[in-house]
Amino acid sequence: MNRIDKKFQELREQGASAFMPYVCAGDPTPELTSKLLLTLEAAGADLIELGVPFSDPIADGPTVQRASERALTHRISLQQILEMVPTLRKQTDIPIALMGYYNPIFRMGEEAFCKAAQDAGVDGVIVPDLPPEQAQPLLEVAPRYNLATIFLVAPTSPPERMQLIASVSTGFIYCVSVTGVTGARTTLSDEVTPMITELRKHTDKPISVGFGVSTPEQATQVAQIADGVVVGSAIIDVYEKYINDEEKLLTAVKEFASDLAAGVKA
Repeated sequence: MNRIDKKFQELREQGASAFMPYVCAGDPTPELTSKLLLTLEAAGADLIELGVPFSDPIADGPTVQRASERALTHRISLQQILEMVPTLRKQTDIPIALMGYYNPIFRMGEEAFCKAAQDAGVDGVIVPDLPPEQAQPLLEVAPRYNLATIFLVAPTSPPERMQLIASVSTGFIYCVSVTGVTGARTTLSDEVTPMITELRKHTDKPISVGFGVSTPEQATQVAQIADGVVVGSAIIDVYEKYINDEEKLLTAVKEFASDLAAGVKA
């Protein structure tokens, strides 16, 4: 088991769900990425999704797009992120899953990427633009490096596709709460519960829900039916208000993330 498997096993034994915040590597600055991650862990995060900025993030809404754009102004690359994680590993053992698009992985090569990810201390990878039907090169290599491959289920996924995604996913399965892109939303979609209910007919693997979870109350709702709750855009929205004041930024993020974590654990 890698860190993701161990964490979900531990939380299942406790009857609890995981709080999984998203951080875009390099945003607002490369130096702040590590501080943000450690702040989120101190606030109660169980796992971290570490975003790999990309010029064409088709699954992301305006908030994460802005974060990616800011990170890219610092010329943050996949290679630099893989060099950043070992420094983090000196300070934390929290599970880390990279969330990024396939092009940088393809350019590096699946074998080279998976080896570098393992060496760095990465535990899993989420590639929103890589369907399982085209993921065989990654699926063949990732298990050799103990790297979880996390695929996405959408409200439009029919049962047979859910079964396929469940069969190739390791670590956890990522349920997209809405048909659309990432972003904070005022209400949760009515499609979440039926989607998870159907998915559980095909797998006993952990299921996490993201895309749109924005408040502690919504986090509580999702945690009642899912094994993990992913929050990204709402956290970025908080720190964008203090983007030029590191102390206020980290304080605001810790307060908001603590409330989200309490919502998940409620």
